[in-house]
Parts: sequence; C-alpha cells; structure tokens
Amino acid sequence: MSPNAKKALIIGAVVIVLFFLITKPHESADSVQTALGWLRDGAEALVTFVKALFE
Repeated sequence: MSPNAKKALIIGAVVIVLFFLITKPHESADSVQTALGWLRDGAEALVTFVKALFE
C-alpha cells in the first residue's frame, strides 16, 4: 500500500470518527464504554489465567 493511500485511509477514519462524535455524542459514549468493558473483561480473564498458572 502506498504511503499516500495509507494517509488517506487514516484521515478518512478520523473524519468518520469525528463526525459520529459530533452528531451522536451519546451513542458514541455508549460505544466507547462497551469497548472499554470488553477490554476490562479480557484483562481480568488474562489475570485470572496467569494467577491460575502459579497456584
């Protein structure tokens, strides 16, 4: 992929994210909270796994 195409895709993604943040802030906040919840659950599962290895 050429550097110009990569740059265009990144700029396009940023514009789309900004559009949704501005036009639908509550839905965007809910989406971020959901994603952070998934990350937290995944991290807790990894911690539980590592603790189980050393018990």
